[in-house]
Amino acid sequence: MSSELGRLIAELLVVRASGFLGDHQRRYPRWELANAELQSLLELGVGGVILLGGSCAEVGLRTQQLCQWAGHPLLLCADVEEGVGQRFEGATWLVPPLALGQLHRSDPKRAIALAERYGRCTGLDARALGLNWVLGPVCDVNNNPANPVINVRAWGETPQTASDLAAAFTRGVQATGVLACAKHFPGHGDTSTDSHLELPVIGHNRERLDAVELPPFQAVIAEGVAAVMTAHLMLSALDPERPATLSRPVLTGLLRQELGFDGLIVTDALVMEAIAGRYGAGEAAVLALEAGADLVLMPADARGALVAIEAAVAAGRLSESELRRSAERRREALAQARTPSSTTASSHAPEAMHDPGQAMEPDGALALELVQATLQVQGACLIPSGGGVNLIRCDNALSAPFLPLTAPALVIPEAAGLATCLIEARSPSPWSGDPQAPLALDRLPEGPVLLQLFVRGNPFRGSAGAGEPWPEVIRQLQAAHRLAGVVVYGSPYLWQSLQAALNPGVPAAYSPGQMPLAQQEALGAIITTKQPSPTDFTD
Repeated sequence: MSSELGRLIAELLVVRASGFLGDHQRRYPRWELANAELQSLLELGVGGVILLGGSCAEVGLRTQQLCQWAGHPLLLCADVEEGVGQRFEGATWLVPPLALGQLHRSDPKRAIALAERYGRCTGLDARALGLNWVLGPVCDVNNNPANPVINVRAWGETPQTASDLAAAFTRGVQATGVLACAKHFPGHGDTSTDSHLELPVIGHNRERLDAVELPPFQAVIAEGVAAVMTAHLMLSALDPERPATLSRPVLTGLLRQELGFDGLIVTDALVMEAIAGRYGAGEAAVLALEAGADLVLMPADARGALVAIEAAVAAGRLSESELRRSAERRREALAQARTPSSTTASSHAPEAMHDPGQAMEPDGALALELVQATLQVQGACLIPSGGGVNLIRCDNALSAPFLPLTAPALVIPEAAGLATCLIEARSPSPWSGDPQAPLALDRLPEGPVLLQLFVRGNPFRGSAGAGEPWPEVIRQLQAAHRLAGVVVYGSPYLWQSLQAALNPGVPAAYSPGQMPLAQQEALGAIITTKQPSPTDFTD
């Protein structure tokens, strides 16, 4: 690989690394490069790193380490759609964006103001860790409740709501000198499949795309968003042959030429099965650049991608001048990231923000205000002193950062005398096989049941909790006079489906957030120490 061309090509790759310092700490070694390989690639000129995992203090050291290895300015990014604390322990963890989408229905001005504060908080926390690029906002319009991967990550279920709130978030982030990234172009909201696992196919015509999917992207482009991320999905109306990430009609024709976007275009992760399952690592990278992408995110084989891209230049498939223009866009974005607007507080100047020796101070006031503003409550839960069951449903208890040993969802019911039982993929089946009475009550301790459901769309799950018979479970527990209360964390769609099954007197709460703060507020709102009468758990 020639030195000058090789470094130019390397500049257009973004690879993934653990936020932890040691190789043995990597949680996802399949995707997170070992330190020796990471350092070698950075020395070759790789231009960006996406990080996941670690405490704030450790990530602050990690970003300094990466910059030292590279010896040139890096794009350092993370998927922190719900605040930096979603990924890095010790920073601010906020409710999912769709929570504000619901608030927007009743109080749009307040929702927009909170979305801008949300963005500003995310930007300031990111800068404190040495990150200069936030991979958000999600601009997908989540008009399909069965969407397994976007779901509560979206800012709205209508084009207007998603546009208003994504634009406000973008203003907030970029006012701090951190780049924002709109995703997933041209719209991943109306899918029922997860592109991490397979290639979604959308049959909408251009008129529908103009009316629903594209407005949020147009809104953030007008706001000056620094980057746009592609979607791994087929839109036959735009390109019947290739997914949007690899489609020149989508990236160059629609995004560049029609919508007038001249910032960075970055692919979604090329290791996702929607792309990796159909194309080789090198060919996928070449096709993405041919289509008009500037940056290639997480190629399945970084070195293979570098070799394939150089071969494509030699063969005339890729224009060196277009690659240089992509590199210029990257450098322009880096310059933008180093010059926050004058509205950024002087105490958050870049030189003052990245001090890994200084403890992160999360914005607890904003996090609490968002939880309280989006919490829905009915009734009060009267927990008796004679015992009972704290029945918790989660995807995987071994990979649930919202359920540490001190989580309020565990501690508060246990203090009230309830024994915790978990329902998750690794547990023995709790189902009886009876569609009318699906829960095997004989497998639970006796007494009243507090039901806590952690359900939301998440990548790699393949569903958003659909298919689990929770309305029938509620009817069954009510018929047995055992339902003490219900709390739903995450999915508004599950909450809506349960309300018809709940008897009017059953205490219940819904929080879009799943983090410990959301648990504290939800349980604090419905649990009381007042002793119940004998009829409290009847119909």
